[in-house]
Amino acid sequence: MRHVVLFHSVYGLRPAVLAAADRLRAAGHRVHVPDLYGLPGVDTVEEGFALLNRIGQQDVLDRARAALDGLPPETVLAGFSMGAGVAGALLADRPDTAGLLLLHGTGACPDTVRRGLPIQLHLADPDAYDPPEEVDQWQREMTAAGADLAVYRYPGAGHLFTDPTVADHDPIAAELTWDRVLAFLTDR
Repeated sequence: MRHVVLFHSVYGLRPAVLAAADRLRAAGHRVHVPDLYGLPGVDTVEEGFALLNRIGQQDVLDRARAALDGLPPETVLAGFSMGAGVAGALLADRPDTAGLLLLHGTGACPDTVRRGLPIQLHLADPDAYDPPEEVDQWQREMTAAGADLAVYRYPGAGHLFTDPTVADHDPIAAELTWDRVLAFLTDR
């Protein structure tokens, strides 16, 4: 059983994120799903970026940090797209995390990664927000920093392919992702 904090995408806290948390809970994990916006989720990426711009990146990060108060130091940091970036940004504050789970986006800088840190990345291939050459460079840097890195790319899937409420959804890629995520959490 792991403690997991799961940060939402730019869309905000939506049913797909809550369903993902429930899936992880059903596997025996304690999952925390903070609302980084404090406002209802939205239906389009454009509306999501408008919310993020209105709230501000720093406020989002401050809310994410506050959500970690009281959670064990070894809590797994996880996130969807923008939330993956949030999880990676908080890694410097949480050196004892048991793992970094990145769904639909890269996160973390090599200088914040401790040797042997388990990191799992799930990404569409190609992904409109993470071009292949940037992902390849990130992968080389994370590996050089000593991360225990597993990168899974899903050809033909859309960016947010685990969310059944968006056009990007790919049910086969989503199921494979959740199988790999559950194995990752079990191995920690």
